[in-house]
Amino acid sequence: MRPDLDLDGLRDTAIEATNAASRIVLDTFGSARDVVEKAPGDWVSAADMASERAVREVLLAAWPEFPVFGEEEGGERADVGWLVDPLDGTTNFLRGFPVVGVSVALVADGAPVVGVVSAPMLGDLYVATAGGGATCNGETIRVSSRAVEQAICATGFPFRKKNERLGEYFPVFERALLTFEDLRRAGAASLDLAWVAAAVFDGYFEQALGPWDVAAGALLVREAGGVVTDWSGDDTAWLTSGDIVAAPPVVHDRLLALIAES
Repeated sequence: MRPDLDLDGLRDTAIEATNAASRIVLDTFGSARDVVEKAPGDWVSAADMASERAVREVLLAAWPEFPVFGEEEGGERADVGWLVDPLDGTTNFLRGFPVVGVSVALVADGAPVVGVVSAPMLGDLYVATAGGGATCNGETIRVSSRAVEQAICATGFPFRKKNERLGEYFPVFERALLTFEDLRRAGAASLDLAWVAAAVFDGYFEQALGPWDVAAGALLVREAGGVVTDWSGDDTAWLTSGDIVAAPPVVHDRLLALIAES
């Protein structure tokens, strides 16, 4: 962790930015307009764009030295910079399914050090700083301690690279379904990770995500006592590959074993 970073100040700004975006998402839920399909199954709306602009304005006003990279408008990447998903779960948003997140993370030297995830329609705000623990609505959260056979894990289908990745994904999905009590697929990676951190879910695995999808949520999991790696067990490569496994240590070990078997 960079000792020169004011993590408390950066956290407070990330909360302010996330709240500004969340108000836009909440106000426009159920009335989406200017909807465009970027790729099959990958949508963007006017709400995505307005939310990202709101986040960018708050972050740059407070910390102009740190560039902002958003899912929709891109930006500059640097050793220290923000990663923003202004509306995670756009398909859910467009169809009136309230599992939608806003995710803001500060990444320093390849690792998230500040992470804020909100669920606007559910009224929850998840916050973490490196070495400072993780909270939901101000209350400390920890990953679960359930046994493997009682675990319910979240997942997501690799829709962005469906034809390339399903052959690798399906065997893992099958083994996981046979190993754990059950699986869930909610459709918003930032919230899947937040729910692992809060012991709602007992693990999460997905492929081909963007760094803005996972940076904040992964920090939540780590600060809540969980483990985050890619599918090979590398604890840094997940941010660039988008292949992620996040869970309490025992479930994480089992998920990596299932992947290796597959």
